Amino acid sequence: MALARCYLGCPVWSNRDWIGELFTAGSKPDDFLRQYSAAFNTVEGNNCFYGLPKPETVLRWREDAAPGFRFCFKFPRAISHERRLRHCAAETTEFLNRLTPLAEADRMGPSFLQLPPSFGPSDLLALRDYLTTLPQGFQYAVEVRHRAFFAKGEDERQLNRLLLDLGIDRVMLDSRALFSADPVDSDTRIAQSKKPRLPVHAISLGPRPFIRYIGHPDLEANRPFLEPWLDKLALWLSEGREPHVFIHTPNNRLAPHLARRFHEMLQARCPEVGALPS
Repeated sequence: MALARCYLGCPVWSNRDWIGELFTAGSKPDDFLRQYSAAFNTVEGNNCFYGLPKPETVLRWREDAAPGFRFCFKFPRAISHERRLRHCAAETTEFLNRLTPLAEADRMGPSFLQLPPSFGPSDLLALRDYLTTLPQGFQYAVEVRHRAFFAKGEDERQLNRLLLDLGIDRVMLDSRALFSADPVDSDTRIAQSKKPRLPVHAISLGPRPFIRYIGHPDLEANRPFLEPWLDKLALWLSEGREPHVFIHTPNNRLAPHLARRFHEMLQARCPEVGALPS
């Protein structure tokens, strides 16, 4: 993929709804990653949130992913939600060790730590202690959902200073388009019931701005929500940063289509990002 310094992808690489569109007709699950990574150069790895892949599975991913491809895995929920970053050194080591073959092959982007809405200002010390113990051989990003971290007060400033000092990016979640949709279909209703509705604070604190965009089911209705990101991405690219952008739709059936539309918009604004493979 020709995206120069900018990584664009979807929340998953395996979706049977994409057969005959992103994937060739008759494709099997074992074909999906190879074909996906020929079209996009990164993906969210939400599967690690629920359980670690087998070592042999990781080795297969390493072989199937195209050169330059980056996996961005979510930290396991046992670490972020159950242990809340406390007393989880063994789980963290196991998680990162399992992904080491991908890191050694330069197939890893930022792994992101998605914290629950109840993880608030009183937990910042635990966050600092946890992040400062993480090994240097990996890249990281942090997603918070507690409303105090979106109030532009001292709690948010403390969080941002912590991440800035460590060179770790704060995940930017943009669900405005999703919640602007009339929930007339079940997929949109389910997505609106599960996704957080939080202010968008477009700020990059580290070298790899990390955007998770949750889209409107009508692809064209996303344009006014996507357009403001173009100037931000142009700025970050000019600063030598490597943005990672993940495009979701309510059931992700149309995520590849929306990602391609966004790429067309970005390429018009920043020609240096190049073209997507056909």
